[in-house]
Amino acid sequence: MDMLLMDLCFAVIGVVFVAFAFGAAMRSESWNSPAQPELPLVKAIAPARFFSNRQATTPVVPPVQVPIEVLLLQIENHVRLEQAAAESFLAFPSQALLHSKTTSPFVN
Repeated sequence: MDMLLMDLCFAVIGVVFVAFAFGAAMRSESWNSPAQPELPLVKAIAPARFFSNRQATTPVVPPVQVPIEVLLLQIENHVRLEQAAAESFLAFPSQALLHSKTTSPFVN
C-alpha cells in the first residue's frame, strides 16, 4: 500500500511538472519583457536578378484533357485485375499471394 501511495504521489508531481513546463512553453510573452509594439506591414519587393531586372516567366502549359471513356476503361481494368487477384487468393490462400504486388498500373 505504501508503494502504491508513493507511486501515486510521484505521478501527481510528474503531471504537475509537465503542466507547468507546457504552460511555460506555450506562453507567448516572457515575464520581464514589455509588450512589443506593432510594426507596420511592408510589402515584399522581389529581389533583383544578378544580370537582369526582368522577372523570369514560365510558359503556361494547358492541362491535357483525357476522354472520360479512357478513364473508365482504366478503372474497369483495375477492378478486373483486383477481383482476379482476390479470387486467386480465395482459391489458394497463401502468405505469398497475400503480400504480392498487384499487376495493375494503379497503386492502391
